[in-house]
Amino acid sequence: TGSLPSIDHVRAFLDDGDPKKREKLINRLLESKEYVDHWAYKWSDLLLVSSKKLGTPAMWAFHRFVRESVRKNTPWDVFARQLLTAKGQSLTNGAANYFVLHRDPIELTETTSMAFLGLSMTCARCHNHPLEKWTQDEYYGFANLFARVRLKDGEAAGDVVVSVAADGDIPHPRTGRLLDPRPLDGKAIPAKARMDRREALVDWLVQPENPYFARSIVNRVWRHFLGRGLVEPEDDLRATNPPSDERLMDWLVEDFRTHHFDVKHLIRLIMTSAVYQRSSATIPGNERDLKYLSHYLPRRLSAEVLLDAISQVTEAPTNFTGYPAGWRSLQLPDTQVDSAFLSAFGRPERVTTCSCERTSEPSMAQALHLANGSTLNDKLRADSNVVARSIQQKRPDDLIVEEAFLAALSRRPSERERAAYLQALRAAVATPAPAAESKPGSAAAQPRRQAIEDVYWALLTSDEFLFNH
Repeated sequence: TGSLPSIDHVRAFLDDGDPKKREKLINRLLESKEYVDHWAYKWSDLLLVSSKKLGTPAMWAFHRFVRESVRKNTPWDVFARQLLTAKGQSLTNGAANYFVLHRDPIELTETTSMAFLGLSMTCARCHNHPLEKWTQDEYYGFANLFARVRLKDGEAAGDVVVSVAADGDIPHPRTGRLLDPRPLDGKAIPAKARMDRREALVDWLVQPENPYFARSIVNRVWRHFLGRGLVEPEDDLRATNPPSDERLMDWLVEDFRTHHFDVKHLIRLIMTSAVYQRSSATIPGNERDLKYLSHYLPRRLSAEVLLDAISQVTEAPTNFTGYPAGWRSLQLPDTQVDSAFLSAFGRPERVTTCSCERTSEPSMAQALHLANGSTLNDKLRADSNVVARSIQQKRPDDLIVEEAFLAALSRRPSERERAAYLQALRAAVATPAPAAESKPGSAAAQPRRQAIEDVYWALLTSDEFLFNH
């Protein structure tokens, strides 16, 4: 769900002796609003939902289509058909904005192949693909599936009407020939056939014999949870880049098809697996394994999840200009929202479908944001945050430390950790503030508050908090 559990939920889970408690928790999370927020955001990344190329009303319409599909758990094959054959007004049929974003058949070819097939076709635009079997002829046959999509302005401001024309083809740029429209490895459609060619594309996409469609989404979801795809990179499913475990991939794909392309079923299957539940702690011999699932691969939280987690633990929401107070990063429909923190931690711009747009590489900017940046420090110093509440309610030090650990790390502190943090709190209160800095309201005049802030700062900048492990 891209969110931390509440303190009450952590306590209940830790104290629950039911051997099926994990399965029950997963089922509850899959039905939560936070699940919808998180996965609508993820698929909006994939489909480039953004006001950079869409007007704000159209962007919201596209986002609503994606979010509603997640909420209803629309099967992935049905979702693809609704999107790739969309027609009508872009403000009322949000899926139509896929064609408003990608007005050119060439853009549609490359975005669709990357998003739904996990294939990069760009090289074949100008010549036969050097690393794959696709030829330039096959590229333009595929592009011709989109050649008759037409756009015109609607009556309302910002509205675009998507329709399909009865004629129109893309000639081969080198030979000038008109190629019959044809899905990759699929049957060609006569160029004169009067039909919506996009329907033939989707028919080919979802058929059981298609070696890419189901594998692509299975690989994306697997990578989301395990930190590495069975095929890596996740959108590079060419024949010369086989899965690390072909039998596992085949089994997952067959199960996904058997369950009618149910993404929520796929997520539940992975989350309840022994593979996902493996510890990130290594043993002699598997320390360097990044491929064969011998241990869990720790990975840094994504930018949006990290910011929301900091906001949740400190009880100091982030304010996003133009959006309601209290909205989380994962509720935003658009990445064109000003946030130095999100940009520093790798938020994608939603310009290209490639998963490489989002980065988790460390940087000096990230270190500075955590060490002394305004985002974290302002949340710790906020007038009505968790620190202020703890002081106002005169909560004992032991409870403050325990709740900080439960909120940030979803566990209770060890006895050694508890003793160290309690000692730090007591030492801070015992040390008088310098006379020159003891004005009422100053940080130095409130040593207890400053000490509690330090407790939270230490936890929120720890590897245990910053990394999913």
